[in-house]
Amino acid sequence: YDFDLAVIGGGSGGLACAKEAAKHNAKVILFDYVKPSTQGTTWGLGGTCVNVGCVPKKIMHYAALLGKGFYDAQKLGWKLSHNEPVDHDWHTLTQAVNGHIRSLNFAYRVGLRSNGVKYVNALATMVGNHTAFRKKSSSEKEGGKEETIRARHILLSVGGRPRVPNDIPGAKELAITSDDVFSLKKHPGKRVLVVGGSYIALETAGFLNEFGIEVDVAVRSIVLRGFDRQCAEKIRQHMNDTGVNFLMGSTPRELSRTEDGTIRVTFAVRGEGQENENKAAEIEYDTVMFATGRTAEETTFLGVEREGGLEPRPERHFKLRVDDNGNYGVELDSERFHRYVHAVGDVLLDRPELTPVAIRQGEILARRLFKNGAKDLKINYDLIPTTVFTPSEYGSVGLSEEDAIQRYGEHDVEVFLSEFTSLEQAPVHRQKKKPQSRLDADMPANALSKLVCVKSEGNRVVGFHFVGPNAGEVTQGFALGLSLGAKKEDFDRLVGIHPT
Repeated sequence: YDFDLAVIGGGSGGLACAKEAAKHNAKVILFDYVKPSTQGTTWGLGGTCVNVGCVPKKIMHYAALLGKGFYDAQKLGWKLSHNEPVDHDWHTLTQAVNGHIRSLNFAYRVGLRSNGVKYVNALATMVGNHTAFRKKSSSEKEGGKEETIRARHILLSVGGRPRVPNDIPGAKELAITSDDVFSLKKHPGKRVLVVGGSYIALETAGFLNEFGIEVDVAVRSIVLRGFDRQCAEKIRQHMNDTGVNFLMGSTPRELSRTEDGTIRVTFAVRGEGQENENKAAEIEYDTVMFATGRTAEETTFLGVEREGGLEPRPERHFKLRVDDNGNYGVELDSERFHRYVHAVGDVLLDRPELTPVAIRQGEILARRLFKNGAKDLKINYDLIPTTVFTPSEYGSVGLSEEDAIQRYGEHDVEVFLSEFTSLEQAPVHRQKKKPQSRLDADMPANALSKLVCVKSEGNRVVGFHFVGPNAGEVTQGFALGLSLGAKKEDFDRLVGIHPT
């Protein structure tokens, strides 16, 4: 073999696996290649999270929070010059965001080199047992250098890409996705449509709204599917109060360019309580962004079907199935798995699409393959903490109330709930964007904490949910408690920090 491990895909999981394998004396090569988005956007080494996901999203979220802080500052005594409104400059923001991303791209290249991993900026695919084929690099013209290498193990870590529906005329031509929004060279405009109810949709709508943009969110059914419903509704209501307009039961049917350059969107609208769409509406926007899920369609170019008869199935978004050891499944309905082809990250079927999960999967796989005595490492997928970075953040770990009832039965689940206004926001009386009356002008409680417990197990906490400021930092610590089997009485005995 030329290498012990060939990694196809330089995102979080692939990088983590490559570096960890190299630490255990494996000879490793990593291929990474970014195909342009529907709008032609490309980026450097590091995958979705670093370039068009977690990192730029968090910076823009922070920028939005700073904007809201100007209101609080004045209420707490700070004097803004001449009492003029504070403007936001999109170009300055994107320059800062993408400057930081480029520094991370460079750091990843250095990290691979310092760990002895060979990095090749090229498209690669599988062509046979233990074999990867380099087709061309992003800097080469068609027909550039090609080569075949043999590796003892091959890792598929190509991640996912935003899915833009093929059946909506104009969508692929006119709409952007999360692959594009963080590097837009011009301001998104006065009015933006975000299509989808996912956390990516809500996070984007949240920070764009705080930048002074009028934002509509078209939601076919519910927001934050898969999350606790009470917390998801809390987020939707809070965003609605801050000015985000939710078009519930609305589905775009066509996008077209108008003479003045805006995008006309034709919606099919389902009335409240109705199953079928029976109304149509047309609204014009400066920018339309689709956030309607992600697909692992890059697997169709990897040659995996030649390696074991797997035919990627469109209805499952081309995801790959693995066993508990990360070995790639020959068929979705088979229990036979390759011992030398593996997969980690967002490309996996029925696994959380989260960067820390991909990193952990990559590290564990590398230790299983190349470190003695590390065969039994596992991830508890029931206790993966995550945070939605909407204006009022939402952090959770464990089961939602609905999932807990489904697993343990309604009779065995007890919920402890508290809603409150965080101390920092209480004295400034933030106002709703469109209050119904003067008596209804103040924003409602911005925070919620919720424990989901199993009564028959001494009220063991199986779900922790927190809506409020710094939810990610709050949730991370409690995730450790849940992983150690904390019960409600453990929470009750804990001496808290005041004022928090």
